[in-house]
Amino acid sequence: MTRNLMIKICGIKTREMAEHVVAQGADMIGFAHFEKSPRHLPLETIAALAGALSGRIETAILLVDPDDALLDLAAATGVDWLQLHGHESVARVAEAGTRTGKKILRALPIGSAEDVARVPEYHAVADRLILDAKPPQSATRPGGLGEVFDWSLLETLDPSIPFMLSGGLTIDNVADAVATVRPFGLDVSSGVERVKGEKDAGLVTEFIARARAAQGS
Repeated sequence: MTRNLMIKICGIKTREMAEHVVAQGADMIGFAHFEKSPRHLPLETIAALAGALSGRIETAILLVDPDDALLDLAAATGVDWLQLHGHESVARVAEAGTRTGKKILRALPIGSAEDVARVPEYHAVADRLILDAKPPQSATRPGGLGEVFDWSLLETLDPSIPFMLSGGLTIDNVADAVATVRPFGLDVSSGVERVKGEKDAGLVTEFIARARAAQGS
């Protein structure tokens, strides 16, 4: 029996779009709480959205190098997952899970073989991993920023380590990503936007449909 591909749509900002994502059969929704992001939402808004979606789809809140106070506030929103997307160490990832009792999703930037070599350490302490494109040094935000990394770097990764693939995924390359990388799941944000920070319902629908079709082919 083929395992169902985990699909996460990140950077959701409205109830309307959240309901659309649920209706299209995605598995996870991500909300960003990082002021430099065009997808930033206040914690109060995230709490309201997480409450409305509870039990229907997994929810995550994206944080960048949060201190203990922010971890506690994020956990209190009622999301299922805390997504750490900064420079959090292995020890900090473990601590975040212990402190909040929440499942931890750690996003790791991949740009070299050295980056891939660090993945098993984080796999040991995080509940789920996202492998994303490494941003340029001049970037003001973490994440792939719409860029695809060299997927062949992952050929050296222990195949028993599940991960979600991110970084530059679009309706045009998602089928290739599924067939080539065979990830546990996919995480997309800017790839389903026509205007930066604003999800496009049609692109969301098409991305999910093409990802599902690719898994079945």
